Amino acid sequence: MPTDMEIAKEFRLKNIDQIASKLDIPSDLLEPYGRYKAKIDYLQLESRKKCGKLVLVTAINPTPAGEGKTTVSIGLADALALRGKSVALALREPSLGPVFGVKGGATGGGYAQVAPMEDINLHFTGDFHAITSANNLIAALVDNSIQQGNPLNIDPREITFRRCMDMNDRQLRFIVSGLGGKTNGNAREEGFDITSASEIMATLCLALNMHDLKERVSRIIVGRSYSGNPVTLKDLNGSGAVCALLKDAIKPNLVQTLYGTPALIHCGPFANIAHGCNSVIATRTALKLADIVVTEAGFGADLGAEKFIDIKCRLASMMPSAVVIVASIRALKSHGGVKKAELAKENVAALINGLENLRRHIHNVRDVWHINTVVALNAFSSDTEREVETVLNFCESEGVKASFTDVWAKGGEGGLDLADDVLEAIESADMSVASFTYPDNISIRDKICAVATRIYGASGVSFSPASLKEIKRAEEEGYADYPVCIAKTQYSFSDDQKKIGAPVDFNITIRGIKVSAGAGFIVAYAGDIMTMPGLPKVPAATSIDISDDGEITGLF
Repeated sequence: MPTDMEIAKEFRLKNIDQIASKLDIPSDLLEPYGRYKAKIDYLQLESRKKCGKLVLVTAINPTPAGEGKTTVSIGLADALALRGKSVALALREPSLGPVFGVKGGATGGGYAQVAPMEDINLHFTGDFHAITSANNLIAALVDNSIQQGNPLNIDPREITFRRCMDMNDRQLRFIVSGLGGKTNGNAREEGFDITSASEIMATLCLALNMHDLKERVSRIIVGRSYSGNPVTLKDLNGSGAVCALLKDAIKPNLVQTLYGTPALIHCGPFANIAHGCNSVIATRTALKLADIVVTEAGFGADLGAEKFIDIKCRLASMMPSAVVIVASIRALKSHGGVKKAELAKENVAALINGLENLRRHIHNVRDVWHINTVVALNAFSSDTEREVETVLNFCESEGVKASFTDVWAKGGEGGLDLADDVLEAIESADMSVASFTYPDNISIRDKICAVATRIYGASGVSFSPASLKEIKRAEEEGYADYPVCIAKTQYSFSDDQKKIGAPVDFNITIRGIKVSAGAGFIVAYAGDIMTMPGLPKVPAATSIDISDDGEITGLF
């Protein structure tokens, strides 16, 4: 079986100006980065009256078995193109850390890939480097202000803004910096986040344009003064410099699928501690360019899709016409209690148990958000006819369209049934009934409870004394109207990753909150959430190599 990279090399990519012409983008609005990728001058496209239909691709809770959400997103776009539709993808950029760690790249797989995959998975157009530099400039300004007489009376014990880097490095989670005496800074405990987990990443993703970005970054809370008042980037006079570093990063990137479907790939926040979807700018630009835009939200629908709806759609005044929930028989059996080594064996009983996870996600999309729902059953070679029939019959009993999708092996041809289901869902969409999980004008505590009970299926929410104190302060400081972003494990509806399937009779425990004033949401922490991943025992990096003539191998 060929690898993803070997398959990618079978295709001759089109020059990026040819891809741009499919979306009627004039060449003078392109800033090429080589032959196959370019930045788009999105501001010059805002006057276009076109407003395409948005399709969100999400999934059941992720498992070690794999679901294939990105692969299905890409295959669906190619299938819609085969049906003669004007279509564009709007996806996140991969983070370097997972590429070299355990997850691998994020450009799809098999014959459903975006390309050039090695460029996109590595440095791409430098967006992540710019975001990292902008983040670390803020951190440097904070420490320099303290070193230079501390005119803002910043309490070093109350600095909340962390440095970041785009690599998995557990050694940097908690460190002591500023050692070496008075001239080398002030010794204090701090740490690094991975760039995808940074507030700058989330802020850039939700900005509408440069003016909005400057307003947002100026609101970022970096810490507190000795008197307990918040200290912001505006107080440090650093907003202009930070945005100068993001001058090019704010522009969406244009690439292509292996079959030449246009793809806008831009920004990449994590979906447990941020909102987990590509930038508002890229999505809105795509909707100006194509009749149908296929986008994706991270992790399962309880995290990525919920935050897409309740944060991104709320702030950007958009809503999908249809939602595709991706599942695989392997992953459903995993939710049914089957160990990874046994997933290739037929097990209809475990599959039926695992379907409860899919049932809850269908309920959330259809009955909480009131959006037309389609299920994509992503093919694996171990799937049996009885298992496939079991899933399709289940979906029919739930009243949702479902199709067996084999885009990994067949590209867009393997997703034509899914494309037809999606087109039907778009055609019958009633956007007037689509709704959020909660309204703006309720308390932060009630918003958290709404997500936990309506989306996760929790019996209730327990708040630590510290979290209640932080909620009270956030509301007193004017953040009560912000949407909430619950940070919890992606593997379960609960805050316990071992509770797979569709757990019942459980409580969510909130141990603390953080105001992400730049992004414009409240992060509520449920359980221990890691903002700097580590490398696995055998990192993917150990299999990656480059030849003397510059050909990369081992990347997936």
